[in-house]
Amino acid sequence: QVQLVESGGGLVQAGDSLRLSCAASGRTASGYTMGWFRQAPGKEREFVAAVSWSGGTTYYADSVKGRFATSTDKAKNTMYLQMDSLKPEDTAVYYCAAGWEGILDSGTYYYPYKYRYWGQGTQVTVSS
Repeated sequence: QVQLVESGGGLVQAGDSLRLSCAASGRTASGYTMGWFRQAPGKEREFVAAVSWSGGTTYYADSVKGRFATSTDKAKNTMYLQMDSLKPEDTAVYYCAAGWEGILDSGTYYYPYKYRYWGQGTQVTVSS
């Protein structure tokens, strides 16, 4: 069992930056694929970014590529999502998730159902 807790959301203006954190506890997150997803009101949950807990290749949705960056700090058992040049369309509840380590290699990292553990979410609101 892995528990995930997101933090760092808030209200910002377009063009600003935010860094989200995802703290993992319980069973070590080592060996998991970690993902970031977001869900705006009335929309389905969508993929944002994915990375292996041990680090390495990262994957991003086209809508955030070049603006967002995810990373892990194994010593702190925490994953981060650095969000720069934020846009109003980035407004959503952001979730972190953990799943089977083979998700990345299988190319299915963008499907929410592939992830077993989820955080409670943190709200990000970007005003224009």
